[in-house]
Amino acid sequence: MAQVSPAVRLPKSMDAAWFRNARTKLLAWYSENARQLPWRGTKDPYAIWISEIMLQQTQVVTVIPYYARFLNRFPTVAELASAEESEVFRFWEGLGYYRRARQMHAASKEIMSRFNGLFPTDFESIIGLPGIGRYTAGAILSFAFDQPFPIVEANTQRLSARLCLIEDDLASKTSQAILWRFAEEMVKQSDHSGGLNQSLMELGATICKPKEPSCDRCVLKDQCLAFRKCRQNKIPKAKLPKQYELRQEIVPLLADSKGRWLLRRCAEGERWAGLWDFPRFDVTGIEDPLALEQSVRQQCTAIFGRPCSVGPLLQIIKHGVTRYRITLACHRAEWVKGGRFKSTQETAWLTTKELGSVPLSSTGRLISNLVASIR
Repeated sequence: MAQVSPAVRLPKSMDAAWFRNARTKLLAWYSENARQLPWRGTKDPYAIWISEIMLQQTQVVTVIPYYARFLNRFPTVAELASAEESEVFRFWEGLGYYRRARQMHAASKEIMSRFNGLFPTDFESIIGLPGIGRYTAGAILSFAFDQPFPIVEANTQRLSARLCLIEDDLASKTSQAILWRFAEEMVKQSDHSGGLNQSLMELGATICKPKEPSCDRCVLKDQCLAFRKCRQNKIPKAKLPKQYELRQEIVPLLADSKGRWLLRRCAEGERWAGLWDFPRFDVTGIEDPLALEQSVRQQCTAIFGRPCSVGPLLQIIKHGVTRYRITLACHRAEWVKGGRFKSTQETAWLTTKELGSVPLSSTGRLISNLVASIR
């Protein structure tokens, strides 16, 4: 296990007695107040791994139905490893951050080839798998095997920062070292590291919330330095607001004589790599209708060998992707005479029924529902 340097100091009040008292309170509180979540009812490291990857940057309420559906289709490492990537994407569709699904699929293949299909039980082997970092490896080992590995994630980070009165930026190297040292001290002398880590996460998620923490209901309030100094609403230090880039895009919905819709597979390095999507073109900053039409024609010709004509507006979809805030205009479109269809990208012509079986981005799925209503 990667150790935090002994030079990293916790507050003087956090001695051995402090941690014994905290462990007792946390485990008792957790036994009475833990939410019933599907991944908490298993010791299967594979199932725990799936839940942890899904929960990255995704809310619990969103993950629950995906978790059940995914495990029903891929109940074992072997089932996941033998599946086509497109099918894995289809069952991941809607969770976003598809790189997680790709890495998970790659990791399952490594488990089959390197560990004979048995999920590894040591830290170095697990953290060496694609898409698994220090937190995820520790979570799997503590939840599945009660091995004394610390974890630091959004909820425990906030809770620990208040307990330790960390007023600096939590992303700093110093703050992170203190947070991991605290997490290590919490589990290192316990036979119940899984329960302790879960209790810290649960307390952070349900009591020690980002805004207006319910300190009156917190079992650790008497041990919390931020509460003692009335600083709980000032910790963690507020982050600077993100700066977003505005973009305008157009989707020209193109169908052939058989009523099939044109789609393209997103290439490696693009957003949604490996997924299918309706052609979309960047028209950011173009206000003049004639100039906009000309831009779409040129972009369409460059990719498909033929220009298209933008028709009536059917729907506007506003959504966000990483640092972008996108206004997506969906138009009916037709091919302009002249030129021969010759795509520089992987394409497919699909019926509305076939659209239901291929993996699409969230906006791609919205567009597929839109074209299903076109007569």
